[in-house]
Amino acid sequence: MKIRKRIGIVLLGCMALGAGVYAVARLRAKPAPAHPWFKARSGEHRPLVFAHQGGQNLYPSNTLLAFQRAAEMGADVLDADMHVTRDGVLVLMHDQTVNRTTDGKGAIRDLTFEEIRKLDAGYRFTTDRGATYPYRGRGLTVPTVEELFRAFPDKRFGVEIKQTTATAVQTFCDVIRRHHLEHTVLVSSFAQENMVAFRRACPEAATSATEREARVFVILSTLGLSDAYTPDFYSLQVPERSGSIHILTPRFVRHAHERNLAVQPWTINRPDDLKRMLALGVDGINTDNPDRLLELLKSQGRSGF
Repeated sequence: MKIRKRIGIVLLGCMALGAGVYAVARLRAKPAPAHPWFKARSGEHRPLVFAHQGGQNLYPSNTLLAFQRAAEMGADVLDADMHVTRDGVLVLMHDQTVNRTTDGKGAIRDLTFEEIRKLDAGYRFTTDRGATYPYRGRGLTVPTVEELFRAFPDKRFGVEIKQTTATAVQTFCDVIRRHHLEHTVLVSSFAQENMVAFRRACPEAATSATEREARVFVILSTLGLSDAYTPDFYSLQVPERSGSIHILTPRFVRHAHERNLAVQPWTINRPDDLKRMLALGVDGINTDNPDRLLELLKSQGRSGF
């Protein structure tokens, strides 16, 4: 009995300590500050339509053609992926290698920009399982980050840092500043080290949560403790589910909004899934089929303001 009593006292003490720590953290916690990236623009949609890789189910991934078509159809955000070549040029491609989308082979980090520039970026694009390849030989090349910014100076961007180096992070920040896009580029990365380096180099730009940061927020939200959290980011770009864990729930969205965090799920393509995201009240949807989302928003009378 004495042992049980002592265990009970220890448990009560731990609970009291935990409650005290939570109370202090809750008092000190601050929501994410407002950032110009998230300021509503006339004519945009709610939620924002992110054209993932320019809309990779419609046009060759991460090409200027894809981004041009996405902009023309009314997508609000051009969402791209950034890698660095062997000679330090920042290029747009989703994968670490050129194999899936071009007529070449090899890791981007092992190829020079000149070598990558010679590749056909539309070579493997097909919408009929390989029966036809409509963009082969059409002169599509792998673009640079700078070319994207120069081509669409008035658009919002989402750029994911895939693999990089400290030098490349600074180069990326310099490009953003040179084009005066500190308020129109939302930067994301799965890798914590990438994001730490970018936030240090370019604190004025908006960033999304890393995988680690998003995981922490999911846990806190599940436990009802998210009001004690001060985020270092402005948005949560997350899938609807991760394994058996259902992330995007009304509770999660509510808790994120209480911390002034935008919820921007990826990658949502099927009409039923898009409708479910809209019903949750998310702030943006990243999709390979921006045409579907735009049509759905139009049918609901949400085609801009």
